[in-house]
Amino acid sequence: MLYISFVFLATPILHGWNTTGITAAGASDGSGGTAPNLFSQPYGIALGSFDSLYIADFSNNRIQKWLINASNGTTVAGLSNGTAGASSIALNLPASVVLDSNDNMYFTDRDNHRVVYWANGASSGTTIAGITGTSGSTNNTFFGPCGIARDSSTGTIYIADTFNHRIMQYLVNASSGTVVAGGNGAGPGTTQLAYPYGLTFDSSSNSLLIANAQTNNIVRWVLGASSWTLVIGSPTGLSGNTSTLLNQPIGITLDPMGNIYVADSGNHRIQFFFAGQFNGITIAGVTGSPGISQSQLFSPYWVIVDNQLNLYVSDTFNNRVQFFSHYLT
Repeated sequence: MLYISFVFLATPILHGWNTTGITAAGASDGSGGTAPNLFSQPYGIALGSFDSLYIADFSNNRIQKWLINASNGTTVAGLSNGTAGASSIALNLPASVVLDSNDNMYFTDRDNHRVVYWANGASSGTTIAGITGTSGSTNNTFFGPCGIARDSSTGTIYIADTFNHRIMQYLVNASSGTVVAGGNGAGPGTTQLAYPYGLTFDSSSNSLLIANAQTNNIVRWVLGASSWTLVIGSPTGLSGNTSTLLNQPIGITLDPMGNIYVADSGNHRIQFFFAGQFNGITIAGVTGSPGISQSQLFSPYWVIVDNQLNLYVSDTFNNRVQFFSHYLT
């Protein structure tokens, strides 16, 4: 069993992650399907109360709730048989999900071009942003929204309007949004984004960290600013598999110390970056080596950490969610 150890800059305590994962949800052998114990390309993940995971089961058009250590999931949004639709009870390629303190769900329903609010325990949802089934680039429409982030202090949501290459901000109960990042066409310029997928809100700097899949970088866009600053990767869009480069980053999250975790999907790995550092450390997966073993990943799309810094990873093309335990030495 292999381990990685290193030192957080702010503390002398050694931290690391077990590089052999445990399948927390789905089939460990990569089997896909619509049964309650299976997924088809799981995407965004959120941690709920009582040791629960909420997983956007992308190609099954549903959100699954999976209790830690359970052998099956429960469909909490969408149709359990995987059928796509555009009604208040059906979904079409849900990409990511966030929760409020009561486990009410907010999620992007990508191919319905909308954001849905689904109250905890409800049998149907409400479109709170976008127009169901209508793509567009106005301030009240989306084109294939993927990532979503929520400011828990205000209820404001931020949506990666992926195929419009912009981030939209929606205030509580607003009928239209505001472009807060991008919106200047796809490209590597500092006023542009290029297929932004994952994003996270950093309250300490009132900014968004955004994963640009096409330009292979992570950028910081301070709210109110007209351009971004580079955080990780190439400023010109160069891809690579070194410690300083990325290849189609999709998911991104922060820990309480401001360290960054990136689902580097094209490199089949999870990269860890100390706050303020450009050099990453591979903490899950094997760089450039997709596979089904418990130490490998296959195009991971999402990563989150719990309050003990354990990792949960959407191992998307292996149709499973992997758990990598954190340890102190």
